[in-house]
Amino acid sequence: MAVLPNPAATRAVLIGSSRYAHLEPIPAVANNLSALAAALCAPGSWGLAPEHCTVIEDPATAVEVLEAVRTAAEEATDTLLVYFAGHGLVEPRRGELFLGLTGSIQHRSYTGLPYGTLRDVVLDGRAGRQVMLLDCCFSGRVLGFMSAASAEAVIDQVEIEGTYLLASVPDTSFALAPPGEHHTAFTGELLRLLREGVPGGPELLDLDAVYAQVYAALRAKGRPLPQKRDRNTAGGLAMARNAAWAPAGFGPPPPPYDHEPMPPPTFMGTPTPPYEPGPAPADHEPAASAPAPVPLPGVPPMPTWSPMALPSPAPLPAPGGASPGRRRAVTYGLAGALFVALVAAGIPLAMSWMKGSSEDDSGHNTSKSSSTPKPGPTSGNNAAAKGGVVNASTKPGGTLKFISKDDADSWDPQRSYYGFIWNFSRFYARQLVTYAPKPGKDGTELVPDLAEKRAKVTDDGKTYTYTLRAGITWQDGTAITSQDIKYGIERIWAQDEISGGPTFLQQTLDPDFTYKGPYKDTSKDKLGLKAIRTPDPRTIVFKLPKANGDFERMLATPSASPVKKTKDTKDKYQDNPFSSGPYRFDSYEPGTSLELVRNTEWERSSDPIRTALPDRITVNISSDEQTNTKALFSGDYDLDLQSSGLTRASLAQATRSSDLSARLDSPSNGLLLFAALPRSVKPLDNVHCRKAVLYAADRKNLQTAAGGPQTGDIAPHMLPPTIAGSDSSYDPYETLKSKGKPDTDKAKAELKACGESSGFRTTIAVRNNHPTDVDVALSLQASLRKVGITTDIDQVDGTHFSETMGAPATVKKKGYGIVLYRWLADFPTGQSFLQPLADSRFILPTGNFNVAELDDPTVDDLFDTAIAEQDPAKAGSDYAQINRRISDSAAYLPILFQKSVIWRGSRLTNVYTSEPWEGRYDYVSLGVSE
Repeated sequence: MAVLPNPAATRAVLIGSSRYAHLEPIPAVANNLSALAAALCAPGSWGLAPEHCTVIEDPATAVEVLEAVRTAAEEATDTLLVYFAGHGLVEPRRGELFLGLTGSIQHRSYTGLPYGTLRDVVLDGRAGRQVMLLDCCFSGRVLGFMSAASAEAVIDQVEIEGTYLLASVPDTSFALAPPGEHHTAFTGELLRLLREGVPGGPELLDLDAVYAQVYAALRAKGRPLPQKRDRNTAGGLAMARNAAWAPAGFGPPPPPYDHEPMPPPTFMGTPTPPYEPGPAPADHEPAASAPAPVPLPGVPPMPTWSPMALPSPAPLPAPGGASPGRRRAVTYGLAGALFVALVAAGIPLAMSWMKGSSEDDSGHNTSKSSSTPKPGPTSGNNAAAKGGVVNASTKPGGTLKFISKDDADSWDPQRSYYGFIWNFSRFYARQLVTYAPKPGKDGTELVPDLAEKRAKVTDDGKTYTYTLRAGITWQDGTAITSQDIKYGIERIWAQDEISGGPTFLQQTLDPDFTYKGPYKDTSKDKLGLKAIRTPDPRTIVFKLPKANGDFERMLATPSASPVKKTKDTKDKYQDNPFSSGPYRFDSYEPGTSLELVRNTEWERSSDPIRTALPDRITVNISSDEQTNTKALFSGDYDLDLQSSGLTRASLAQATRSSDLSARLDSPSNGLLLFAALPRSVKPLDNVHCRKAVLYAADRKNLQTAAGGPQTGDIAPHMLPPTIAGSDSSYDPYETLKSKGKPDTDKAKAELKACGESSGFRTTIAVRNNHPTDVDVALSLQASLRKVGITTDIDQVDGTHFSETMGAPATVKKKGYGIVLYRWLADFPTGQSFLQPLADSRFILPTGNFNVAELDDPTVDDLFDTAIAEQDPAKAGSDYAQINRRISDSAAYLPILFQKSVIWRGSRLTNVYTSEPWEGRYDYVSLGVSE
């Protein structure tokens, strides 16, 4: 029976030589190392701690490798994995295998690492199981072919008692690094298997299953076939959880699972690049006929190495404090994980993707909000994203059950930056104003919450005055006062003691950072921030140095929640926030569970927003996504807290089942997928070269690479439809008119205008921990190549991607002419969405989000005008002008206005998606039926 190794007692050493002084370089090897390290450290495979996975890239000496392997062999008591990719050479007299190092020379074994020496070091270790993965040629390129007997002799050398060996080629074959592919042939298929899994296969993929599947995949492409050797049942060691595994009983039977490799066929089909579309749904145009089969070649061709850039950016220090884009970056990794997983699998959902209401905000002083649910359907695919309310009900009672893969970044309202926690925290934290409990775009309307009315705005937009409602209380029954609200906001200034969360209120109220926060406040009442006054317990006045029409939207975020000073436990407050809402913390075990119960001091008459229907609210935290999915499907839980809990396999399963697909919704989430074209990187400093990229990009194919229409609509410009000022008819590069197809004639004309008639070369930077992004980069690379623009693709460490791209000097040094990115607003206005991307005053040496380095004084002036404007419609007009200036500059290549795919349980009532919460369900309106 397959079993995963104990990650605490397991070690991996990944060795790769991509650069050589005397041999041909193999750039794809560098990509192998980073991707395989990420796979082994992922929870779905071995879950190794990063410090337990040693990566040795381009070793110069054998000692460097052997010392690292010896250390790992001494530490590992469960499993030791050693991987090598690079040139594999054979000593000419004895036929011994030695591994190529950066200074290796053909025929000179003393310049490389003898495999026998590496084997001995591994055998001296304590691990009960050893896994050896060799992705290299046994013979080298210039030595000719070995006989089959010679190949067997070499493999016998590397066979170790109690180990499992996977060799990338058997005998008369070369190990390949196919041109245009990020990885070598063998490792590429191994990584694809770990990422996509085996439909119909077991829950755990053991090494024998991995071998069989990689063998079959390489065989189907006519590539060299791997060979295995194993001793002492090492083949039963699980390499990973099967990403395509699904619980029994859901959906139609999966395709057959082949554990053992089948005999090689006599013909093969032409492989489809990863960015090409999969099978089209019935209502799409039919796919072109498949090419006729061609004979399987008897001897694979000589290898050609892909000119892939090497991903070696130096890590940069994180910017000081919290940057304006911090939540955006976090959201991509968490809230966006569901559609990333979906598109990585290329799942063709047969759904009707509908748009919700498109009405604008209603204005500053009038609220049209009503908590009375609008009747809607009781079920149906995408029903909760169509503008109505699924299962409308006012019936109280029951327990609302969430499941989550991750704990909160913080339950402290001032410290949280995860979008799903902003949504959830409203159960126990209120603000002066909040968003209307309405579906779709109607939910972006601001309405009073703790305040009686929205602000009275005076002093040319610089003074905001609120009167608090009567009857608002803390969980101990004492009144919530204006001083409590002020104190809660002042905590934002204490980043040295309670770091995290957005700082835009701090930047707006105290741009010079003169206040030191309540913990260093020397005033008698510890309420020394002069920008906020509290004349009496029910009145609060904000004095802004400069007018800001979005100030109330900032106050609608959890960072503006009140905190009772006597209950503030600083960094421990996140363990038990004192409630101002209808629920309070009953129990919390970090990383395990949370339970909220009714706050009996909350008065329904004081809160027009929250229905507070459930009696209890629970959150179970479990990193096992497959188990979470099974529990969701079986009804053990009502919804995923992050709206990202379904695995690729589970989504595929749900879409194949009419019962399960009826519980999927696909709302717009406000995310934009785009590419920045940094103007510091030549020749992208020329506007015509940038326009050539925009015209040459095949955005239809980019949409397909991202997963198809279900993951988003083709974006003709940079302003998503969720932001005021967006114009659906604005199509500056005729992207919509051409249905996303490129205009190669205009692209070539722009190349001529920028003095690069025959094209130019640049590098696409993409994060390495999101396979979909890599597929998008490949698609872009292919379309640009058609007009002579040659690109390398650099897969940058995803955990440091924002920091790396946030340093203009690094971007210029690395030559990143195209940077793939996603972006999301903290609040739905042009200030939050566009300003960090386009205002030249936001260009910073570190923590920079204006990656294109757009420097346009007119744009900067328009931002000042729009931000000071109190009328949202007029501000939207200014943002529309900014959007046009951005399009004219060709600083950015917009790709997709994105969507999410989320799940609702059958017990849920009052279900609808709402734009302010990134298209998630409005949590505080939910109820449950028993």
